[in-house]
Order: sequence, then C-alpha cells, then structure tokens
Amino acid sequence: MSDRWVAVLAGGLSHERDVSLRSGRRVSAALRQAGLAVEEWDADAGLLPRLREHRPDAVVIALHGGEGENGSIQTILELLDIPYVGTDAGSCRRAWDKPTAKSELRRAGILTPDWVVLPQSAFRELGAQPVLDAMVQRLGLPMMLKPDQGGSALGAQVVRAAAELPTAMVGSLAYSDAVLAEEFIDGVEVALTVVDGPGGPEALPAVEIAPASGVYDYTARYTAGLTTFHTPARLDDATAAKVAELAVSAHELLGLRDVSRTDAVVSATGEVYFIEVNLSPGLTETSLLPMAAEAAGRSLGAIYAGLVDRAINR
Repeated sequence: MSDRWVAVLAGGLSHERDVSLRSGRRVSAALRQAGLAVEEWDADAGLLPRLREHRPDAVVIALHGGEGENGSIQTILELLDIPYVGTDAGSCRRAWDKPTAKSELRRAGILTPDWVVLPQSAFRELGAQPVLDAMVQRLGLPMMLKPDQGGSALGAQVVRAAAELPTAMVGSLAYSDAVLAEEFIDGVEVALTVVDGPGGPEALPAVEIAPASGVYDYTARYTAGLTTFHTPARLDDATAAKVAELAVSAHELLGLRDVSRTDAVVSATGEVYFIEVNLSPGLTETSLLPMAAEAAGRSLGAIYAGLVDRAINR
C-alpha cells in the first residue's frame, strides 16, 4: 500500500454532474486497487475549507464541464499549491472554448470542419431567419450545432433540413450563450486518448464510435447498448498513425497535460478532421478512455496512479 492519499473531485453543479459522479466512483475504485488511499469529495461550498484542513497529497479531477474543465478548479488548486492531475488553468481556459481550440489548431495546419460562432443576441437583434439562412449558405446541410463550450454532447445536434434549424438552435443555446455551427463531416468517428509518460505524450489505441442512431449524442454516450465501439478502431495502419499523430499534436499545441481525449472524424477520402478536445475525459462504464486503456493492456488504476506520481513530483 502507498502512504499517499488522493482526493477525487466529482459531482459539481454543471449539467454533467451525474456523469461526473459515475466517473469519480470508477477512478476512485481503480486508484484503491492500485494501492492508494482515496476519498471522494464533491465540488461544493465546503471544498476549500476541506482542502485546507485535510490537505491531500494530490487531487484527481473527475469533474466534467464547467468548473472541472474551464480552469476554475485548477486555479483554486494552484492558489492552494496542491498538486493535481490534469492541464493547468491557463491552458484549460484556452482549450475549453471550442472555437479557440479549433482556431489554434487550424493555424498549425490541422484540418477541422469549417465553422461559425454566434451569440444568442445575434438572433435576437438581427432577426433569427436571416442569420439562419446565412449559416446554411456558408456551411451547407447537414450541419452540426453545439454549444461553444461544454461536454458530453449536451445540446449537440445534426441538422439535416433547414426547417429543423430553429428548434435545434434553441436546444443548443439552452446550454450556452453562443452556438458553434460546424460543417458536418460524414465519416468514421474516433476518439484518441493521450497520456503523458516518461517519453512524452502517447496516444492509446483509437476507439471507433458507431451509434445506432447515427449521432453520438448524450443518450448514445451514456446508455449501454445504444452505441457499438471498436477498439482498436477499424482503420488501416496509415490512417491509425494519422489519427494518433493528430491527437498528440492537439495535446501538445494546446498545452495540455497528463491526459486528454481528442475526438476526430476520418472522412471517406481518408482525411482526418479535428472535432474537439476533452480535458477531463469520462471514466464511466461506457466511456472511451477505459476502453482505450484496456486495448493498450493498461489498467485504469495504473494509468492514474502514474499520473498522480507525476503531479506530486512536478
């Protein structure tokens, strides 16, 4: 048994609270199996006094969305000088915002679907229909709508007909003040987990995602049986190498640390498109990181115990 003890932060007040609690329970169990002492703490008003009074050796952040990925919790931990697993606060703020992350990677020469970002006020002040018409003219149909910030595909929808746009727009804006409208790339959807190690960041085997509905939305993500996963993804060696290179490049270019997950699409012509990056990947029974770890022959507990060591030794 290790003499180190870890606080796993889960829950919080974001729309992804339930998923976070499931992730927290799973990573806590994995760390205990790896020999660490673990306590599970909610990210609520009692967190700061608890951190001061019962200072852990390190924190593992299993919060999804909001404070867990936008740099807020990371800033608090940095203020208290408590080691934690994950990306630093400044890089979190940059990568959490989907348009900012896409812009940085496009400047670096990485393919990403064309997009526009519009605040809710634009539809109110300029008239919804003219704005929607301009979006269709620019991006075509189908198009992807999603909140400009957030995770777990909450508010994300594929729009296949112009008549669907108003309702879909309302759905996306329910989770954010601005919507990211994106060119829809039809192809094979894959997820790449990147883990930092002694030799630098390493991509685990890609997970191919095949939802029965055709859309990997919140329900398809967290309801067992609604999505088929192939790990490793059914890609030829050259394409598998390209998607791994994309994920490592995104991890490095965005200044990410310890662990991240990049979502990408391989088009019918073999081009690889960056979709978004996840700073606190899900760890539930249907999440992609544990699948990738198993395909790599690595246990979740060993991966996170190693990341705890890295955090303490930084």
